Amino acid sequence: MIGGGRVYWGKKADREVDEGGSNGVVVIFAWSSINENHLASFVDLYSSLGWNSLVCRADFLTAFYPEMALSLAFHLLAELVEELKSRPCPVIFLAISGAPKACLYKVLQVIMGDCEPQIHPDDSQLVRNCLSGHVYDSGPLDFTSDLNTKFALHPSIRRMSVPSRLISWMAKGISSGLDGLYLTRFESQRSEYWQALYSSVEIGAPYLILCSENDTLAPHQVISSFTQQLQELGGEVKVVKWKNSPHAGHYKHNPIQYRAVISNFLEKARSVHLHKLRQLGELARTHDEISELICDLQKVAVDSNQSLKRVATGPSDHFFLPSSAPYQSNSNDPSSSQEEQRERSSFRPLQPTSINAHSVLGQFLFDSSVPKNIEGWDIRFGGCLNGQPYATSSSRKTSNRGFKKRLLRSKL
Repeated sequence: MIGGGRVYWGKKADREVDEGGSNGVVVIFAWSSINENHLASFVDLYSSLGWNSLVCRADFLTAFYPEMALSLAFHLLAELVEELKSRPCPVIFLAISGAPKACLYKVLQVIMGDCEPQIHPDDSQLVRNCLSGHVYDSGPLDFTSDLNTKFALHPSIRRMSVPSRLISWMAKGISSGLDGLYLTRFESQRSEYWQALYSSVEIGAPYLILCSENDTLAPHQVISSFTQQLQELGGEVKVVKWKNSPHAGHYKHNPIQYRAVISNFLEKARSVHLHKLRQLGELARTHDEISELICDLQKVAVDSNQSLKRVATGPSDHFFLPSSAPYQSNSNDPSSSQEEQRERSSFRPLQPTSINAHSVLGQFLFDSSVPKNIEGWDIRFGGCLNGQPYATSSSRKTSNRGFKKRLLRSKL
């Protein structure tokens, strides 16, 4: 027993006793409007179908105080996670009457990571992976102000044939107090409550909604709107509707049909759980393949980097990266390694190259630029400049006699 309600395990499944294992776990969310005998009938039903039952029975005021609902949700999840860690199996969430507001919506917020504080992410993921179905029996209820009078007192008190004036006065007083609570706190949490129920679509589990046309606490309009919204969000919803069943009394008044519907849904939940396991296995294999590919790419990148470094620094490969810095010889530095000195010695500035005068290029350059024995010029080598010979020239005096001789010859 904890604040806000209590959590306990129901009777073990018949199949678990006979064969050593159950089909799964049904988490039964009940409100104080459901008496113990009525609740025990649900535990017996699921036990006969081979499923264990984890019961969460919330107090009446827990539906109006989120802190109490959150405390109850943590206690429930602790029990459920411990069971799933020992043996993962399909999980069904069954909410009866006003139980979604009393505890279920807080459980959904915790496992979806939409509230603080949170449980360990691995535990939340484990519950989401195992959650394979949602069942709403006579719900969910729309907690508005006009619901206060209907739920102001415990059902056993409301069923009294002739209530006294004291009981009527107490009912009105509690109703007025809850109306004040709605105006200050509860009405602001109403959208949060519905949003949590809608967010469960992301888990990927189907829905089964059991309702009645004559249910005044869970009107057909509210159930129809809830169903339509789930379908628009992508949820798979099946609705089973009776005409004259009372609120939360569908199993009592229609036991054969109710059992058949629940049995078919449990089989579907098992197939959903197997499908989830296959998807998780494929996802794990894909993750392993991607991890191996990333490791291979990293290895190739490291090898390539090492190869480039070897080519860039190896003295025997004759491949050196260019540098804009001027070359400075530092062979006298004792801290320099022999390998660095060999690299430096191999990188020398180009020396000026001499041209052979007897080559084709040399002949062309010499013939075009160097004057030969031109008459009146005396070509001779006068010295060396920077180790290379250079030529000098001087004029020679011509005699008048030679000039006259050539002039006479030209006249003749």
